[in-house]
Amino acid sequence: MARGENNVRYAQSPPTRAAIAVYVTLAAQVFSLGALVIFEHFRGRELAAQIAAFGGRPEGADAEAVVGAVTVFAVLMMLVAGTTIAAAAAYVTWLVRARQANDRSAQTGPVAAAWLLPGINLVAPAVLVDEIWRAARPPAGQRGRWLALLAGWWLSWLTTLALITIRLPLDATEGDLTGVGLPEMACAVVAALLCAATVRELTRLQDATRLSRMTDSEPSTVHTFSPQSPHPTPDSTAIGRTG
Repeated sequence: MARGENNVRYAQSPPTRAAIAVYVTLAAQVFSLGALVIFEHFRGRELAAQIAAFGGRPEGADAEAVVGAVTVFAVLMMLVAGTTIAAAAAYVTWLVRARQANDRSAQTGPVAAAWLLPGINLVAPAVLVDEIWRAARPPAGQRGRWLALLAGWWLSWLTTLALITIRLPLDATEGDLTGVGLPEMACAVVAALLCAATVRELTRLQDATRLSRMTDSEPSTVHTFSPQSPHPTPDSTAIGRTG
């Protein structure tokens, strides 16, 4: 069996559908977070003051507006949480299938460990994505561009994580609902765009590599020509005898 046939046999097709799921869920996450930031900017402090004035239990006709605003806030929070979970699940699914596109026997354990182990998950996911990229046989001269894209995505993601988990608790005041604002929103948008760009780049590379492998595995047809003269026809043999 040819080497190209082995490559095609033990590799799966690029995770195109999983990549689309990543794009959709990232967009939903950004829009839901944007809606929450807008709500915080125009209504957050006022709503927090009203809730404090009612002691957390608004009653009476004057409290109907507060109840409605609290309901909107709760819905926005659930949307942000839901879209974040969906984006994480879609990305992990894509990452597993991207590894299996290079090697069908690749296990899911390294992906789970890269994202779940504390401390390791600050570096390992980016290293894992780069490993998949290198295994997809990228063309020469693309390494620098890819590393710049990968580093930009990962640094923007770490910045977003730091703003949400470190800065917000330190700067939290009684007048805020969540404290999420434009800095968090800007970093989240940049991280989402660069994440989608890395997914698109790697998926396109694997697609091109698979097509190249399939082309290499196709048998070539070689036409051979015999130097011998054609066999004489019955009519020409009879004419030669009579002559």
